[in-house]
Formats: sequence, structure tokens, C-alpha cells
Amino acid sequence: MEIPCVFHEAHLMRQLHKFHGGVHSPQHKQESTARPIAAARLPTRLVVPMHQHIGNRAKPLVQVGDTVLKGQMIGQADGYVSCAVHAPTSGVVTAIEMATVPHPSGLPDLCITIAPDGAERWVERTPLDYRAMNPSELRNRLRDLGLAGLGGAVFPSHAKLNPGKQPKVPTLILNGAECEPWITCDDMLMRERAAEIVAGAKIMQHMLGSDEVLIGIEDNKPEALAAMRAACAGTAFEVIAVPTIYPGGGAKQLTKVLLGKEPPAGGRSTDIGVQVFNIATSYSLARAVLHGEPLISRIVTVTGNVERPQNFEVLLGTPVKELVALAGKPRSDTHGYIMGGPMMGFTLPADHAPVVKATNCLIASSPALFPPSPPALPCIRCTQCAQACPVGLQPQDLYWFARGREFGKAQEYDLFDCIECGCCDYVCPSHIPLVQYYRFAKSEIWAREREKNQADVARERHEFRETRLERAEKERAEKLAAKTQGSKTPASGDTDAKQAAIQAAIERAKLKRAGVVPQNVENLPAERLKEIEEIEARRIKLKEAMEKQNETWPD
Repeated sequence: MEIPCVFHEAHLMRQLHKFHGGVHSPQHKQESTARPIAAARLPTRLVVPMHQHIGNRAKPLVQVGDTVLKGQMIGQADGYVSCAVHAPTSGVVTAIEMATVPHPSGLPDLCITIAPDGAERWVERTPLDYRAMNPSELRNRLRDLGLAGLGGAVFPSHAKLNPGKQPKVPTLILNGAECEPWITCDDMLMRERAAEIVAGAKIMQHMLGSDEVLIGIEDNKPEALAAMRAACAGTAFEVIAVPTIYPGGGAKQLTKVLLGKEPPAGGRSTDIGVQVFNIATSYSLARAVLHGEPLISRIVTVTGNVERPQNFEVLLGTPVKELVALAGKPRSDTHGYIMGGPMMGFTLPADHAPVVKATNCLIASSPALFPPSPPALPCIRCTQCAQACPVGLQPQDLYWFARGREFGKAQEYDLFDCIECGCCDYVCPSHIPLVQYYRFAKSEIWAREREKNQADVARERHEFRETRLERAEKERAEKLAAKTQGSKTPASGDTDAKQAAIQAAIERAKLKRAGVVPQNVENLPAERLKEIEEIEARRIKLKEAMEKQNETWPD
């Protein structure tokens, strides 16, 4: 289905498209856009997790008692899908230990704690001449500067900036849609720092070899649209207003709206010649390349049950409690903090958890803003969830499969195409927490896959051992046959006798290994016991036949 074009210029008209489903929820964005971005003050301590990105955890490079400079690498990338971690300010390392991190599981992770000295002494910063650098070297430098996606997925940016086997990625999309309610950090970043976002887009275009650059922004952000269009003047970049609907800011959904294309099931956007980056990632890339600054801070929306909702530029590692206090004392009925938006975010395990690269929004929650969901009722098969699903799945069927632990059927119904956007939860009249069931099913499938892989490895080791033992038995049999035959030259028929002796020795070894009493046969059904007896009878018969034949063979 096509919708009317919403972006016009004298020389350009782009036809937009529509993705399946989506919902219109209350926005709550005006609360935090009334004030400009403010710099958060230096916290009393910084707790910097080593795992702030998809992929392998960074490896600590410092020890307790070390003095570090602002921007100094304190965690080294471990492998290709990983990125470095840096000291957000100068100070002294006071601890390297497991600590609370912002994660739905509530489990701790390895963190480095720094006591700031207040001097804000920077490490030496060197801009990168990206046009003159080897592409692989440039990507490695970006990995060492800690660049990761700031739209929520925190995938290492250097890996996404690799065209791979293709010579280039034809279309680069900058995602400024920011469709989730309450979050406004990207909106304010575009309003105030559009020029640096565009500078980052130019670097991305160079690295990917893209022919076109599209910047998609929801049409409920007129100030951001105007700022980005002004910053793109004189370039071929297209700034396009897209309809406001959740989850229109998803990478797949925005690609469908702008290009009418969708990646294949289980595939990536690069399969259709597209790569998508968040606008905050573009900004941080510009700071890294043009100024030599590693990723040590980001813009965070602080909103909800606070006095003065606002966006802050905050150092990574800042405790949530200290950041939220900058927006005014939380009201007395605040009962927790949501990281992210209400649709895809999660409640933090503690208010001393630190800000990380994935922290785009902190919402002070209260019963008035987010009343508890009513008890779940039985599914009435109304299909509203299917109508709202932006991926075109059948959520009600996935729910039944997950609840019934029919994980194979859930996979057949494309469970892993679910982006966990929460649209199905939002529209369900029975208040069933559908996304929780999908997450449960995914985790069970992953766990079983890990167990299967471990079993496969164990089986391969066992088979290798058996092959090795059999080879050793064969070698011993050959030596025995050679010793028995002596040094005489084999006459006609001697070769056959030798081979028969070797084979007999191998068979004797096999029978010896097989001659064990069956174990764990108690409480088996009668038909299974009968089957075991038949197998043992065949083994005994074969053994007797071999022993009788062995009487005619030389010792």
C-alpha cells in the first residue's frame, strides 16, 4: 500500500511506502524538549562496564591504583565483534570487580570503577585522515575508539562500516525517526548539532561507497527536520519526513518506508544494498574521526516522574541516581527507573547502575504514569495482535506454541523474526504479556542449541577416540601377523592368510570391547528387554563362531 509523498523539492520527489501494522501511542515528548541539552556534572564515581556492546567483552588494561586520563583506553577489544572501553574522565582506578549493570537479567558484570580527580585531563587526541587511510586500518581505529551503535542495538560500528564481499553498499540510511514514546535525545541532538551529524554521514558514505544518503525523520519533529535540511544544503543528502507511527524507527521498518524494500527472512539490510545507522552514531563517529575523541559520553533523556525533564550530555559510567537528580528530585511515588522507552525498555535492577552506551533514556516510573497491567485473561483469538505486528507474524499462534513449549513449531512460524517491539502487548484486550512468552521461547531454543552443540562436540571426541583405538588395534594386528609369518617370503595363498589373520585380530578386539554387560536396563518395557536379549544372543553366537574358527589359526 502506498501513502502520499511527504517530502517535496523542486528537483526531487520520493514516493514513500507503508509497513504492516504499527500502533499510535501517546508520545510524551514535549516534556523533555522545552529545554536545551545540558552538560551533566562530574559524578562522585564512574562505574564503567567492560561489556557495553554486542559481541565479546573488552579486556581490562589497568589495575587497581592506576591513574588514568580522560579518553584513555582501559578495556581492549577482544576479537572483531567487540570494541574498546575508555576512561570517561581522569582519576584513579579504585576497583575492578563484578558490579550491577543495566540489564534485564539484573546480573552483575565486570566493571572498572574510577574516582574522578576533577582535573579532566585528556589523553592526547589525534584526528584521523580518513580519506588517506587504508579502510581496514580505519575500521580498526574506530574499534579502538569504542564506536558502537547508539540507537539501542550497540553493534560495533566498525563492523557495520565494512562493505564485506561487495565493493560498496549503495544506500546509506541515517535513522532519526525516534519513534519510541518519551525519548527525545535524537530529536534534540539533530536540533542542536546537525552539522556534526552530517559530517559523520559523509565519513560513513566514504567508507561504504554509498551512492545515496537518506535521512529519515518522523514528521512530529519539525525543528529537527529544519535543522537537518539546513545542514545538508549543498550536499546530495535527502532529508525525508516519514509518518509518525510506532515502530517506524526500526531499521527494517524505516527501510521499507523509504525504499519499499525488505531484507529476506533471517537476512541483513546489506543483502538488499542498504546499511542503517542511528544519527547519534553518526555524531559520535564525527567526534572520533575529526577530533580523535573516543566514545565516553552520550545524550540521555531524563523524563517521567521528575520536576524538570531534560536531555543531558552525560559521561558513561555515571550512576543513574546522580543523573536523575539533575532533573530535580524524583517525586515521592517514584518506584523505579525504566531504561529506554515504555515499549521496548526495561526496569533497572538498581538506581546505582551506570549509564552505558545503550542508555538513551531514563524514565522515572510511577503508578500514575505506568499503572500495573490487569491480570491476564484467556486469549479470545481477536487477531488484533496480528494486525498490529510490524513484521507480519501471527503473535497469537506464537503465544500458544511458546506456552505449550512447542519450540519447533514456534520456529516454523518465524519466531526469530520478532523484534520484540511490544505492539502486540499494547493492543491485546486480554492483557497477555506476549513478548515475555516470545523471549522465553527464544531463550529456551538458544539453551537447547547450546546443549546440542556441546553434545555434538562430545560425540565427535568419542568417535575420534574410537577411531584412534581401532587404528591402534589394526596396527598391533599387522605387527602380530608379520611376526607370525616370520621372515619367509609369502607363497601363493600366504597373503590371503595374512589378511585373514589381521581381520580376525581386529574382530577379536571389537568383540572384546563389545563384550560388556548391558547397563541401566532396570524398569524397561518388556519389548525393549526382549530387543536387548536378541542383541546379546547375536553377540554370543558371533563370538562362539569366531572362537571356533580361531582354533585353526596359528598363534
